[in-house]
Amino acid sequence: MRITIITVCYNRVFTIEKAIQSVLKQNYPNIEYIIIDGNSTDGTKVIISSYGDRISQYISEPDKGMYDAINKGFKMATGDVIGLMHSDDEFYDDDAISKIAASFKQDTKTEGVYGDGVYVSNDSEERLIRNRIGGAFSLQKIKSGWLPLHPTVYLKRSVIDKYGFYNLDFKIASDTEFLLRYLYQYKIKIRYINAYIVKMRMGGMSTNASRSIEVLYEDYKIYRYHGLAAFRVVFQKKTIALKQYLVH
Repeated sequence: MRITIITVCYNRVFTIEKAIQSVLKQNYPNIEYIIIDGNSTDGTKVIISSYGDRISQYISEPDKGMYDAINKGFKMATGDVIGLMHSDDEFYDDDAISKIAASFKQDTKTEGVYGDGVYVSNDSEERLIRNRIGGAFSLQKIKSGWLPLHPTVYLKRSVIDKYGFYNLDFKIASDTEFLLRYLYQYKIKIRYINAYIVKMRMGGMSTNASRSIEVLYEDYKIYRYHGLAAFRVVFQKKTIALKQYLVH
């Protein structure tokens, strides 16, 4: 089984190398690694280029934002399974992709898997800010505001080809629409991996405090778009998120 990992980035000179190294240190033997850069101007491209052919495919060109860049990666991917490694994030350990592959192999009818993750401080990777335990999947949980942590989700390429890429009508929370489409609308067969998969830095597009109102409004539109009780679900989703923060 070949697993494709896609990283998209723009001006991430301070974090991109750790993300790359995190992928390259994985002990799973059959990984395709694709990087889509939005024509960075801060030295990010120099770092990426320094890894040469250890990166399977790499392009740097202007795009229409993060989700457009991910869609480009989908089109380039040749793996049987596809997932993301954001440019600010890292795998939790070197076994993460091996755990993902093992879960798919346990049940050949599995179309997707997800696991757990943690958010860490921008100042210190050792300081945990938020704990995201996925838990077993159910449609009722989705109706109550729950979704798996997006960077832990890995899907079969055949399923992505069938149900489509990211919807570019949503600029900040298209990952919410993507997951609802796959899990709620089309009800794909997905398995939970009881293990940590990623470490994420605070301050990304979905956790940036200055854009929180925009995220909430776009989430509202997305849940309404999928026929759910949008106001209630978004409120519950925010309540779930607040409970995941760790007291220091």
